[in-house]
Amino acid sequence: MAISAQEVNKLRKMTGSGMMDCKKALLEADGDFDKAIELLRKKGQKVSASRADRETSEGIIFIKTSKDSSKGVLIAFTCETDFVAKNEAFIALGEEILTCAFNHEPGDIDALKAHNLGGLTIGEKIVENTGKIGEKLEISSYEILNSEGVVSYVHSNKKLGVLVGLGHTNGVAIEEVGRDVAMQIAAMNPVAVNKEGVDPSTIKKEIEIGKDQARQEGKPEAIIEKIAMGKLQKFFNENTLMGQKFVKDSSMTITQYLDSVSKGMIVTGFKRVTIG
Repeated sequence: MAISAQEVNKLRKMTGSGMMDCKKALLEADGDFDKAIELLRKKGQKVSASRADRETSEGIIFIKTSKDSSKGVLIAFTCETDFVAKNEAFIALGEEILTCAFNHEPGDIDALKAHNLGGLTIGEKIVENTGKIGEKLEISSYEILNSEGVVSYVHSNKKLGVLVGLGHTNGVAIEEVGRDVAMQIAAMNPVAVNKEGVDPSTIKKEIEIGKDQARQEGKPEAIIEKIAMGKLQKFFNENTLMGQKFVKDSSMTITQYLDSVSKGMIVTGFKRVTIG
């Protein structure tokens, strides 16, 4: 049967697919729009499957915090190329996914992908857009942070994002101090808030490394343990947030910086996500 240009254009507007794809789908569906849409979705699934092993090293970090600053949600929505990361449809879908995550707080990425978004699940929407765009798309990270005060930071390239939670703020304005700490986390990539948050296996490994180094330096066995513990403390100072030197003023640690803003202020937690 003949398919008119008006029909092809109508389907293109409905689906966002290319003109030739729309024409082929309408021809295969004998002019049935619902069937043509289903065929285009199946095409999206085929594209998604064929690109399943591709790396998604480009994309955008999307972040939203609540008006009372008690909650933050971060999504890393990724694709294969920087060109697609600048695509309006890609950005719009990322914003929709973020809003859904913020409003419903699903437990993990799979639960987020199962949420309905305009008649389709988010997972189905991603597959559909994979078909339209022609690249693998995925939600590579999804984080929620709740605290007395939550502040966000997204680096200028939109590929690195941080959420930081503050406690014992004593009513002070947290935006500036939170941004300073978030930028510290972005730059220095601490392994934990403080030494209590460091994984026991990491501590054990650092102690063993310290002992091995001391032995290689010819230190007496009687003081090997003490030297290793000293090296472990240095590791804590350099790799945990509260022990690190403040990048904007190396004369103080992050603990001291927070105290200078409001005595006893602490970091309750953080999330740091990078793309690529």
